[in-house]
Amino acid sequence: MAFQRGQRRGRDVEDGYHRLIDLRRVARVVKGGRRFSFRATVVAGTKAGNVGIGVAKGADTAMAIEKALRKAKSSFLSVPITKTRSVPYEVEAKFGSARLILKPAREGRGLIAGGAVRTVLDFAGIENASAKILSRGTNKLNNARVTLEALKKFHSYANTHTEKNH
Repeated sequence: MAFQRGQRRGRDVEDGYHRLIDLRRVARVVKGGRRFSFRATVVAGTKAGNVGIGVAKGADTAMAIEKALRKAKSSFLSVPITKTRSVPYEVEAKFGSARLILKPAREGRGLIAGGAVRTVLDFAGIENASAKILSRGTNKLNNARVTLEALKKFHSYANTHTEKNH
C-alpha cells in the first residue's frame, strides 16, 4: 500500500487504527538496584467517531505496547462529528497542567494541530479542526488526555443533535 503525500501512517487493527505516541523506560529501585520496565502510550481509533488512549507498562516494549493497545480499545469514547468532518463548536479543556483550545474549521482546511493532539483527532475521524495547546508543556500523554477531555465536552451535543440537523 503506497502512502500519498500528506497521508498519515497508522497501523490497521481489526476494528480501527492505532499509533504509539510515547515510549519511556521507567525504573523502580529495589534492594539489589534498579528494575527497568517500559511504559507505552497508544492512541487507537476507528476514524469514524471512536477514539481511546491506553497507557501500560511491561517488561519489554512489545508487551507494553500490546497491553496499552488493549486498554485503548476498552476505553473508546464516542465523538460527534459534523457533516464537514469537524467538531461542532469551539471548546476549551484542561487536564493536569495542559490546556487546549479546539475550534471547528470549514471543509478542506485540514487538521491544524501538532503531535499527540493531531493523532487523537485524526483517529477520532475529525478531518477539519484547529487546536492549540495553551500550556508550555510538551508531555505527550497529558496533551493526548486533554484532547480527550475536550472531546468529552461534545457528549451532550451528540444527545441533542443528529446528523440530519447538521
